[in-house]
Amino acid sequence: MAQNREQGFSHFDADGNAIMVDVSKKIETERVATATGSISMSQKAYDLVKSGSMAKGDVLGVARVAGIMAAKKVDSLIPLCHPLAVTKITIDFICVDDSCQIEIEAVVGITGKTGVEMEALTAVSITALTIYDMCKAVDKAMLISDICLKKKTGGKSGTFIRPE
Repeated sequence: MAQNREQGFSHFDADGNAIMVDVSKKIETERVATATGSISMSQKAYDLVKSGSMAKGDVLGVARVAGIMAAKKVDSLIPLCHPLAVTKITIDFICVDDSCQIEIEAVVGITGKTGVEMEALTAVSITALTIYDMCKAVDKAMLISDICLKKKTGGKSGTFIRPE
């Protein structure tokens, strides 16, 4: 299993056991991660979301809060993630009328010893799932897709920008 380390799999020790990476000697830097994703739905569900008329209430407002809460709890959801004192979380939506799609963008920031990519990805995922939950009575065929890391800055590995 030593090859796991050579291939860049840092969550395994030399014997192949799962470990939490030791970040104690890393330097604190400002780190920001941006993740995106989308949810497509029927025209009826889309119109109800946009007008704020869904029976369960303000879908995008509730989904935004759910995504923020999720970003703060990643260490409880993903076993080897570090607990982080996140300093910034924003979640924004773009409504695409011609495809009845809601695009989601989460930006998460920290000054710390490890990155916030998982927090941004989790925020997008839970935001989309919350939209699904609040709209499923109208449309069970919604499609959550394209969740990905768009950009990350800071840390030893520097800046990553997803190629288009």
